Amino acid sequence: MADFSKESCPSVKNILLLDSEGKRVAVKYFSDDWPTNASKLAYEKSVFTKTLKTNARTEAEITLFDGYIVVYKFVHDLHFFVTAGDDENELILASVLHGFSDSVGLLLRVMLRSGLRLRTWI
Repeated sequence: MADFSKESCPSVKNILLLDSEGKRVAVKYFSDDWPTNASKLAYEKSVFTKTLKTNARTEAEITLFDGYIVVYKFVHDLHFFVTAGDDENELILASVLHGFSDSVGLLLRVMLRSGLRLRTWI
C-alpha cells in the first residue's frame, strides 16, 4: 500500500466566493492560517482589492499573495478564489477553481449574473 504523507497531498487553504463589492457570498476555510473572523475578513478584503483591476474573465489567473498562491476567476459580478500554500501545484488549484465555478453554475442552472441571485438560492 502506498504511503501518502501530508506533504505529498495537495491542500487548499480556502475557497472564496465574493460579490462585485468584495463581500462574502460563500466562503470555506480549511486551515487555521486565519484564526479569527476578523483575520478572515481582512484577508478577503485584501485579496479582493489586489485582484480587482485584473482581467480574469476568460481564464483563471494566478498570483502570489502574502505567501500563498491564489487562483481566481471572475464570472459576471462574482469573484471565485482558491488559496493554497506557495508550494502547491497551480494546475491542480486551477482545476479546483474550475470545478467550483462550474458546480455553482450547475446548482443554479442559470448563468451567474448577480450575487443577489446566488444568495437567493444558498
